[in-house]
Amino acid sequence: MNIIIDFKNDFFSILNEMSPYLLLGFLFAGILHVFFPQKYISRYLGKKNNKSVVNATLFGIPLPLCSCGVIPTGISLFKNGASKGSTVSFLISTPQTGIDSVMVTYSLLGLPFAIIRPVVAFITGVFGGILINKTEAGSSSIEPELINNKSANNTSKNRILGVFKYAFIDFLQDISKWLIIGLLIATAISVIVPDDFFTSNLGNDYIQMFVVLLASIPLYVCATASVPIAAVLMLKGVSAGAILVFLMAGPATNAATISVITKVLGKKTLFYYLFSIITGALIFGFIVNYFFPNDFLFKKTLDLYGGHEHHLLPLWAKTASGVTLLLLIAYGYIQKLISRKIQLIKLQNTNHLNQTKIPYITIKIEGMTCNHCKESVESNLNSIYGIEQVNVDLANSRAVIKGENIDLKKIKSCINSLGYKYKGEVKKS
Repeated sequence: MNIIIDFKNDFFSILNEMSPYLLLGFLFAGILHVFFPQKYISRYLGKKNNKSVVNATLFGIPLPLCSCGVIPTGISLFKNGASKGSTVSFLISTPQTGIDSVMVTYSLLGLPFAIIRPVVAFITGVFGGILINKTEAGSSSIEPELINNKSANNTSKNRILGVFKYAFIDFLQDISKWLIIGLLIATAISVIVPDDFFTSNLGNDYIQMFVVLLASIPLYVCATASVPIAAVLMLKGVSAGAILVFLMAGPATNAATISVITKVLGKKTLFYYLFSIITGALIFGFIVNYFFPNDFLFKKTLDLYGGHEHHLLPLWAKTASGVTLLLLIAYGYIQKLISRKIQLIKLQNTNHLNQTKIPYITIKIEGMTCNHCKESVESNLNSIYGIEQVNVDLANSRAVIKGENIDLKKIKSCINSLGYKYKGEVKKS
């Protein structure tokens, strides 16, 4: 019974501490999405030079994309002409950090670590991109598609509403599952693992780094969800260097990312991708452990044991933020259920369209997991000559495609090049 009470208390303590900064980070994410759309980024990433690598890294650092979102986005950039070096820089730097995760890092780990994290992401991203440019051809191996001569008008009638919709509905829906998982893991570690476990069993700081690295590479954890886990590991005595390794390798590597990079960019690129992340994580982990003591980096901002809190935010503001975040997450799941029903109705109506109207097909696509995946598939399929409209049903892993002279071979090539799996046409009933 005591364990349940401790679990509840620690869960809400971590949630309330990070929620104000997380909500602010979501707001910044919405501003970035609306006022700096992805289509304007690709034009700066096409050349095989160091400037493109730096641009890709700078663009990637603030973007609130987790691993499941950064892969289709990065592959899409590559497909549309970005060099391999720029693509790898983007793939390395983006999942390590983001405005939302930086804000949460500040709330739970303190200001020094919130500064170190994006700096390390920048350096490793640039290093990986330059390494690729020096060792590989760097040009896209995917033939460019013929672009529709359609006038795209994506300007929102009300950009302010667009900011809030993306920040607190679309993006929050994508990250909420992994955020809750991260919180639960952090709370479980806090309650179950003894305070002296790591210092007693893994007292050597450098052994801790290698153990954390091996555990982090195959697992999925997004940049934001990794922070509460890191905060609890800090309280359990894990060294700052090992925590930095976890914050770098956890979000930037996982089994799905590795498989997609191998398929689209090749084994050689995968090797340099992993080499850049692993080398950067270990080097900066050593630097942090050697030059910066834990007491300097960690300000004990997470108060699980009744200690003194130094943040200016009052308890009521933190509690209100935590309740607001939970309500937004619940609302997101309700919206998903409603959206799924609406998509099913649309599909049924589409299947009964008059055949004299614009031809359409319904295809099955595997591997789409979030709204970034949906946007990536829709935008890339819309670029194929002859396609007039694409509507992706994320819940049912389907896409309805309308247009004249639809070429299934081009559609299959486009989908597979993005890292998803084309599973064929769904026959009309």
